[in-house]
Amino acid sequence: MVAMDFVPVRPRRRLKPRWLNASLTWLFVVRALRSASQGYLAIIVPLYVAVLGYDAVHLGILFTAAAIASAVLTALVGIYSDRFGRKNFLIAISLLTVFGGLAFAVSTSFVVLVLAAAIGTIGRGGGAASAGNWGPFYPAEQALIAEHADDASRTTIFGVLSFVGVIAGAIGSLLAWLPRLLTATMGLPALSGYRVLFLLTAVVGVAMAAAVVPVTESRSHPATQGPSAFAPATLKLGLSPASWRIVAPLALTNVIQGFGMGMLGPLIVYWFYRGYGAGPGELATLFFVINLAAALPYLLAGRLALSMGAVLTVTVSRLVGVVLLVAMIFMPTFFWAAVFYALQMIAATVSVPVAQSYLMGVVGPAERASAAGVSTVPWQVGSMLAPYFSGYLMEYAALDLPVGLSAALTAVGAVLYYFFFRDILLPEEMETPRRQTVERASGESVRRT
Repeated sequence: MVAMDFVPVRPRRRLKPRWLNASLTWLFVVRALRSASQGYLAIIVPLYVAVLGYDAVHLGILFTAAAIASAVLTALVGIYSDRFGRKNFLIAISLLTVFGGLAFAVSTSFVVLVLAAAIGTIGRGGGAASAGNWGPFYPAEQALIAEHADDASRTTIFGVLSFVGVIAGAIGSLLAWLPRLLTATMGLPALSGYRVLFLLTAVVGVAMAAAVVPVTESRSHPATQGPSAFAPATLKLGLSPASWRIVAPLALTNVIQGFGMGMLGPLIVYWFYRGYGAGPGELATLFFVINLAAALPYLLAGRLALSMGAVLTVTVSRLVGVVLLVAMIFMPTFFWAAVFYALQMIAATVSVPVAQSYLMGVVGPAERASAAGVSTVPWQVGSMLAPYFSGYLMEYAALDLPVGLSAALTAVGAVLYYFFFRDILLPEEMETPRRQTVERASGESVRRT
């Protein structure tokens, strides 16, 4: 007989993470589409309004109306999507985006543009490195993501979702060059180039609605889900008393954080322009680099949260961002100020998926969208009111004063976040000490043997 050598067969490497299922894949597609459209809309909407002949006052009115409508829609989606279906609201908001894109493409009436911006939340993005974590889509999407994630992978999944969003947003921002490209190569008027992108927005809205359809959703009654199992009559804005004890202090920290970020976010371009004479080319490059650089921290968020704990990770990352923001004020050149601003944004982004995952982990499954909506609205209100105050201080007090106030408010919000939630652990964090105890006991018994 001839001896045969048996070669061991190596196991196949998995091409996708174990936690990635079909519903999460489609939700990632939706986030990518939405973030890409926000990437170019945030740039072209103010330019389009200016090309139509409207001044800065009109632009302020348009964005204020969009901000108010976004806050109201976010609250409504958060409160009612737990009851009437999160998928239904995601599809409805996608179709509103279709309406907004078409209205901007075919009309030059300021009243129509204001209504389209408000209803379709056109041009309302979360800023550089926001990854689409913004607006009325957010509460229902966040709850659906958590529904399809286990406790051990939830923070990692939110980090990957933000990674997908920030990369898509960076790519989408490059589409803002399309109007100039069409003018240079085909001789089309500038308005035609803008309208092509608004029509593309309508197509993206249809694609988003179609991508939501395959996502599965549990439609259990709120009274039968979650650890509290409160009757519907005891729910206020879709939240049980147990959830309110978490959401109420979170709303307080969010309004402080929102006001702090609003002091700087919308006016950072103006601050760089006034302080360092930076032009649009330099600033466009800076924000593109920030979007790309913020991608890696999103992927690391899950590991940091597992090693440090979710609450401590959020607190530390925000405080590191505060230190970098203060240091930015004293930089002598645009280059170094841009470097510190980029580092500050990268540090701050780490807290976003961790905070999302934390909220989804500590409230009942049936109340997740309500919790996300109710806690997000104060952030939006704060960020909506702050730019007016910040602009006044820059013009009549000191250019750097709003930057310092932004850092101070962010620090206060971070400290309060730690104070309120340091003793409330996620399910996976409560399991970790127990697992470590078992492992130590097993190791000791092996050594004795």
